[in-house]
Amino acid sequence: MEEHKKSLSNINNRISEKTRIEAISDGTFAIIITLLVLEIHRPAAIEGTMGHELLKNWPSYLAYAVAFIYVGVIWLNHHYMFLRLKETDPTFNWMNLGVLGASSLIPFPTGVLADAFKTGNLEDQKASIVLYAVIGGLMTLSWVPPCLYLSKKTNLLKDEVAPDTFKGDVKRPLTGTVFYIIGGLFGWFIHPAIAVFIFTLLILFYAWNSQGLNPQFKKIMTFKNERKTRKHTAS
Repeated sequence: MEEHKKSLSNINNRISEKTRIEAISDGTFAIIITLLVLEIHRPAAIEGTMGHELLKNWPSYLAYAVAFIYVGVIWLNHHYMFLRLKETDPTFNWMNLGVLGASSLIPFPTGVLADAFKTGNLEDQKASIVLYAVIGGLMTLSWVPPCLYLSKKTNLLKDEVAPDTFKGDVKRPLTGTVFYIIGGLFGWFIHPAIAVFIFTLLILFYAWNSQGLNPQFKKIMTFKNERKTRKHTAS
């Protein structure tokens, strides 16, 4: 009886630790989105020119909209990663902090990129593209350690998750890193607009496979959702 109580206590502690990690992660993403809003500056317009100044600020609006979607996509990827886990450990928690830290940098290059396109100076645009590519590449690269770690520490995964799930998922951040490098090079040597197009495609890529590349996991999640729906309908 005493051993059973200790076992339950250990399980509850693991669940509590995982919940706390998820809570600080969700809070971090909420702050990142808030910082994106702060990159939209109120125009210092003289009397009678407010409308013109607001329209001139269109790069900031567009940058915010795209970055908001991007941060949302990152959060979805993070959310689905944690859905696969039954618990975490200190090593994974540090790696998770790395993902959060790299993601927190996104508002900075977003604001720089918007300002560069607002002024219309080509050299500034090229510099901002390279900055964005470096930060974006760093962010995607930060996902490699947790994916590699979870591919080996399969005891952290839920029982219904295939042990090789994260082996395939390592390809996703590596793909993003490569394309951020390509986008940065194209933006510097050819034209910044090409880089923006590549960066946008990357957001769509990560949105499309936010549940990972392992089809078995998608089937499991679909099955669980269908079962919940049937139970709810029956009740």
